[in-house]
Amino acid sequence: MLLVLCVDLDDDLGRKTDVETPAVGRDAVEDAAVALATADPEDSDVNVLFEGVHIADGVDDETVEVAAVTGANAGDVAANRAVGEELDTVLAGLATGEDVRALVVTDGAQDESVLPVIRSRMPIDGVRRVVVRQAQDLESVYYTIKQVLDDPETRGTILVPLGILLLIYPLAIVADVLGMPGAVFGVTSGLLGIYLLSRGLALGERLDQVVDTARGALFGGRLTLVTSLVAVILLAIGGVTGVRTVTSMQAQANDPLDVIDVVAALVYGSLQWFAAAGVTSSLGRVVDGYLDGEFEWEHLNAPVYVLAIAFILHGVSSFLLAVGDLSYLAFTLTGATLLGLFSTFAFALAESRFGSRAGAT
Repeated sequence: MLLVLCVDLDDDLGRKTDVETPAVGRDAVEDAAVALATADPEDSDVNVLFEGVHIADGVDDETVEVAAVTGANAGDVAANRAVGEELDTVLAGLATGEDVRALVVTDGAQDESVLPVIRSRMPIDGVRRVVVRQAQDLESVYYTIKQVLDDPETRGTILVPLGILLLIYPLAIVADVLGMPGAVFGVTSGLLGIYLLSRGLALGERLDQVVDTARGALFGGRLTLVTSLVAVILLAIGGVTGVRTVTSMQAQANDPLDVIDVVAALVYGSLQWFAAAGVTSSLGRVVDGYLDGEFEWEHLNAPVYVLAIAFILHGVSSFLLAVGDLSYLAFTLTGATLLGLFSTFAFALAESRFGSRAGAT
């Protein structure tokens, strides 16, 4: 016969409830567990009692009985003696001619100190220690770590800087091998700086938005994707051309260029490329608006306005650099103004006469 013996060495069951011990039988042990759980839900002995009932329910190949014995909250010697006395009562009440073996259920090493007392009365087949998963500190730490690892926002905020800091030692080893020991802290601080800037400026979110927009434009048949790429290339070429213009004029000048001359030279050299980028980008948006059924005639003002602004800046920069005279400046200012006025009135007239024209949807 197997006796599932639930041990409560410090007598929590007797001190916190009115249950008489020893409790023998499935119903008696279950009632004791419910009573203790009601009195103190955080007591780990509740799990010991329920585990004893669970084990007894799972044994179907031999006779089994479950019992709960308690000690005393007065030191190990008194507690062990009390457990021995209650165990004798349990054994005396078992009406069986079979040999009784024990499976002891406890909640920790302290309760297991009573094992010699039990072994002196019957063989022990095993000891089942119940680990309380609801332990507050362990559960809090476990689920906090789990939540950090599962949450992308928190994971990026905490783990990335921590990972960069942990790279200091291996980077130091590599730098020492390469003969560059001073580069470690520079690289590490640079990585941390880039990360903090990206977090502070939300560069990750903006990059995700750009990628989503590009993906939508690519699969949505939008011309803006192509014209925007061309515009970026034209802007880059314009920037390089402007810098070369500044360098060339600086080499030809006897005195260093002042700030106004540098800005004028930069604009003069890059203006045609910047204007081409603006016209290309605006035309792409106009075409996409037409395809989306959102076309309006006044949208065509955008590339014309870009050209008008380019004429104005070209005239001003030419005058400042003494490439063009005052008459050329007057010509560009007047021409740009007339171009803008003509464009505005022409497309406004077209809008009033033809209205908005929806394209394919």
